Amino acid sequence: MPIGYTLKPNGALDRLYRWLSKISSKYGGGQDMLPPAEAMAGYLKAQRLAYAAVEHVGKQLKVGMTEQQAADLLEGYLRQHGTERYLHRAFAWFGSHSRFDEYAGYADYHPSERQLRAEDVAILDVSPVVDGYIGDVGYALCLTPNPQLDKAKAFLLQLRADIPGLFASPMTAAEIWAEIDRRIHAAGYDNIHSKYPHCVLGHRVFRVKPKKGKHLRVGNRSFGWFSLETNLAFLKMGLSAALTPEHIGNKLGLWAIEPHIGWDGGGCKFEEVLVVEPTRCYWLDEQVPHVIEARSKRHEG
Repeated sequence: MPIGYTLKPNGALDRLYRWLSKISSKYGGGQDMLPPAEAMAGYLKAQRLAYAAVEHVGKQLKVGMTEQQAADLLEGYLRQHGTERYLHRAFAWFGSHSRFDEYAGYADYHPSERQLRAEDVAILDVSPVVDGYIGDVGYALCLTPNPQLDKAKAFLLQLRADIPGLFASPMTAAEIWAEIDRRIHAAGYDNIHSKYPHCVLGHRVFRVKPKKGKHLRVGNRSFGWFSLETNLAFLKMGLSAALTPEHIGNKLGLWAIEPHIGWDGGGCKFEEVLVVEPTRCYWLDEQVPHVIEARSKRHEG
């Protein structure tokens, strides 16, 4: 699959993929069922551990540190706090990598020896599994004041405020994808999540069988993003698990939503769980770093 998204399919194979994506999005495999109320505490615990990891490592970043070193710190923090299991491996993207420049294929998205500079945006993305529950978050920061990053975060916060209403509306997930894409470009940014596998704006989160120990990971290319266990879970669910530009299936359930935007030289994203119920939609937690940070700045102003 080529990196990026175009309104016009790139040939016969892309047309076939888009048709299959649209058809398979209608079959949720049970993932559009809402979990019981007691399960929400499990997802919340996993998400809060993920945020604790990115905040902790964010404070340890320093000029000259590599993406791989940052990813190792993220994985070390999770091990120290009781989990070696994950949905996908820890990611760290610095500078132009935070908007996926210089990448020829999905295998290149793994943490590299790129070194952090003082003015670079750094994105940390981690997805621990806690007692079988998956958390998945993204967090952007800079070591020095960065007006472009501040502006991007403000735009994403407005998008965050609007997203529950979009999901509560009659719009299909595909229409929501297109609307967010339109808003990103209207604000003068590039749509970077269109460079993700399947151009996903998000994906379902779910529970896997609780167990101890590490997840297996197969290879270091694009298949190696995810643990073997979660790769198999995604294969079982099919493309109903991915919020793609073709998704026309049921929106109910839990989604890790991850709008990612870019400008010349940098990028910014957030990622957190959105709960979509028949009568309301809401973020799993309002005590997340990017929201708390914005509140603090308003109070200081």
